Amino acid sequence: MSSGSGGGELFAAGGDAGRLMAAHDWASSPVGPVDSWPAGLRHAVRTVLVSRFPMVLTWGPEFTQFYNDAYAPFIGAKHPAIGEDIRVTLAEGWDALGPPIAHAMETLEASWLPGLLLLLERSGYREETYFTVSHAPAFDDDGTVAGMHGVCTEVTGQILGERRQRLLHELSLVGGQLGDERETVTAMCRALGGDVLDLPFAAVYLSLPGERPYRLVAATGCDAALLPEVAGPDALPTDVGHLGVTGGPFGDAVTEAVVLPVSASHEAEPVGYLLVGKSPNRALDAEYRSFHQLVAGQFAAVVANIRAFEAERVRAESLAELDRAKTTFFSDVSHELRTPLTLLLGPIGDVLDDTDEPLPPGAREQLQLAVRNGQRLQRLVNDLLDFASIEAGRATPVRVETDVATFTAELAGIFRAATERAGLRLTVDCPPLDRPAFVDPRMWEKVVVNLLANAVKYTFVGGIDVALRADDDGFRLTVADTGVGIVAEELPQLFERFHRVAGATARTREGTGIGLALVHELAALHGGTVSVASEPGVGSTFTVALPYGVPDVAEGGSRAVSPSDAARGEAASWEEDTSRPGRPAAGPSSGASILVVDDNADMRAYLTRLLGPHWTVRTTANGEEALQAVAEALPDVVLTDVMMPRVDGFELLRALRADPATRQVPVIMLTARAGQEASVEGLEAGADDYLAKPFRADELIARVRVALDRAAGRTAVPSTPTPPADGVADRPTAAHAPIWAPPDQGAARPVPPSPRRPQQAAPGEDAHWRLPSSASSIPVLRRRLRGWLEAAGVDEDQAYDLLLAACEAATNAVEHAQGPTEPFVDVSAALGDGYVRIAVRDYGQWRERVPSMDRGRGSTLMSAFGEITATPSPEGTTVVITSALVGRTSAAASG
Repeated sequence: MSSGSGGGELFAAGGDAGRLMAAHDWASSPVGPVDSWPAGLRHAVRTVLVSRFPMVLTWGPEFTQFYNDAYAPFIGAKHPAIGEDIRVTLAEGWDALGPPIAHAMETLEASWLPGLLLLLERSGYREETYFTVSHAPAFDDDGTVAGMHGVCTEVTGQILGERRQRLLHELSLVGGQLGDERETVTAMCRALGGDVLDLPFAAVYLSLPGERPYRLVAATGCDAALLPEVAGPDALPTDVGHLGVTGGPFGDAVTEAVVLPVSASHEAEPVGYLLVGKSPNRALDAEYRSFHQLVAGQFAAVVANIRAFEAERVRAESLAELDRAKTTFFSDVSHELRTPLTLLLGPIGDVLDDTDEPLPPGAREQLQLAVRNGQRLQRLVNDLLDFASIEAGRATPVRVETDVATFTAELAGIFRAATERAGLRLTVDCPPLDRPAFVDPRMWEKVVVNLLANAVKYTFVGGIDVALRADDDGFRLTVADTGVGIVAEELPQLFERFHRVAGATARTREGTGIGLALVHELAALHGGTVSVASEPGVGSTFTVALPYGVPDVAEGGSRAVSPSDAARGEAASWEEDTSRPGRPAAGPSSGASILVVDDNADMRAYLTRLLGPHWTVRTTANGEEALQAVAEALPDVVLTDVMMPRVDGFELLRALRADPATRQVPVIMLTARAGQEASVEGLEAGADDYLAKPFRADELIARVRVALDRAAGRTAVPSTPTPPADGVADRPTAAHAPIWAPPDQGAARPVPPSPRRPQQAAPGEDAHWRLPSSASSIPVLRRRLRGWLEAAGVDEDQAYDLLLAACEAATNAVEHAQGPTEPFVDVSAALGDGYVRIAVRDYGQWRERVPSMDRGRGSTLMSAFGEITATPSPEGTTVVITSALVGRTSAAASG
């Protein structure tokens, strides 16, 4: 039906709303046909239509409404409602809109309502919405109020966002107060009650690490008794009408819930689940879901942090307990060591002091060496015991008045011989203090002695300056040196126990690593501090600052204290350590020379005395000096320690093996690192032999003699059976001599060839290896033999079979050869024209070490891959595996 004349022009600029108005039957409406509308109505309608801001106009007592396109989304599914009574269209929200509209029309005052809560049913449910609204009167031509002019904008998203942000903030504050997991989660759950519009109720289910299912931990806004106590994610209810919870701003029933995983990441298994009620007045849109995820994320982060802190606390407690156990162990062991040390040093000292029956010079010298090193061990034990007592809180200083200046100067003086022997300058500047000082004399002695010993250890040129100064609060001791210095990265850990600066050049590698830590603890017991300033290549300055203190024991006057025997012994030990290696010890006229390399002066002297009667012995203090000595005169054997300053034993070995001029020099390594793993490491590095300290003198002499015999070419050359002309090896018999001829066949006891051959031999070259009689040697043998077979061009499948057979033979030798005369297994591999032969030799008597589960499997396995002969003898057994070559690679064949 036509809207009447003039309508087309009036509604032309109104878009969809204009078209709807043009098509509306206004003649049957309360406002009548368009051409009868007063100018005020026309003007108001035109203003609404051309505006791009949401606007609505009501006219007449029936509240007939007009609105534009921008307003249409606000009423949702009720659009189009042009020409209808706005009180009907917005019936659910009229309680909120009616009063301000009436007020504006009656008083002629425009209203302003920011964030007005409105109940709308524009989407098929009772919706919580918020609008900022302004109402103004609309005037007729005669100036009377004929309607209402409304301008509005929806701010629902803004209101909800701010409200939800406040809850997340409050949740973070509560969760930030990390405590007991259940208590914290319960407090966070209560905090969710601050936003019942978005979260009408909530329940948290958690599981202990590694446990399932999930248990109810906390709930808010509902009766927890109506929720399952234990549930998995699939068993948590999402239809929750039975809980009787109401929510939203209008008190509607809550019937839906959302189950959210509480997980630190998408990949991790959830530590729990969060069950939250959905507002009956909001759709579960993307913003609502994102809010839920943020809430669950807060819980996940808090639980993860609490559990991480708890794990760290347990770890810290475990470490503390371990630390206490180690301290107790050090204390107990130190106590236990003191008794045998006393019983060793006491009788030896009595023998040395016996003037009625004086000892021969040689015996006296050896016993003095034993006493000197026993006292050194005793000092180390005492240091460990002191440190253990401090760690356990049992050490308490007994401060007495002490002439600190004189005592410090005397302590520095006992190091003068060591510094002079090392070519260092020692200056002592300790003027008397102007006030009495109270210290524990023996603790102060340890502080001074440890700092001076540290300075001597790391200073090679220049000097050491000791100074004592007074200030207002106490006195300061400084020990400055011109030594190697300390890199900045190491300074923070310098006073930690057992910390040693990696790679630092020192006179010796010996020491417990607790000297500076002990200084730090002793200074702290006196209420003082210790600090260090250092620069690599320039030197270090250690400063100990102590208060003057108060006496713990009432005594009259200052005590005169002298350095203890322990302090003098420490200084004397450094006098020995700073001594330079002497001239070569002339041995018999055999011409053989031994180069001994060890950073311990007593060990050098002992080895010289031990080897000197047999060979000419030269000594050096570290690998760097050893290389210089080798360059001056090539030794026949190098006998070296492993742990040394500057260049250690392994670096020395690598340098000797890299130089063609020294590659064939036998090297025997001595070390305090006992065990099969250490020996395998040494042999793998290319050493000819490896001997752990302490060792027997006759064993060392025997090993040096064997090394000299090998180097001189006195080793018996093993015989190799000749294969038949057709290239196929016959089955070995007694007539075919194995690679090592056993003694019962008339041969002298063989000495296997030197193991200093390369691991991967050239095609056709024999290979020989000597390995410790230990299961850890089998992987070493496997690697070496695999490389040799590959270099020899043996077919891959045949090489695999031979590896199995050879390793089985070596395993048998390790497991069954008892009481070996030499703790080794020798393996030899030879390649002939059309055959390959591997021999495994042990030096013991075969018998079961443990009840065998083999039942002949080993020999059966080896026989499947080649011809086997086993030749026993009183001095060991030789097993020979011979296999006809299947084929060789072209590269190996051409080589």
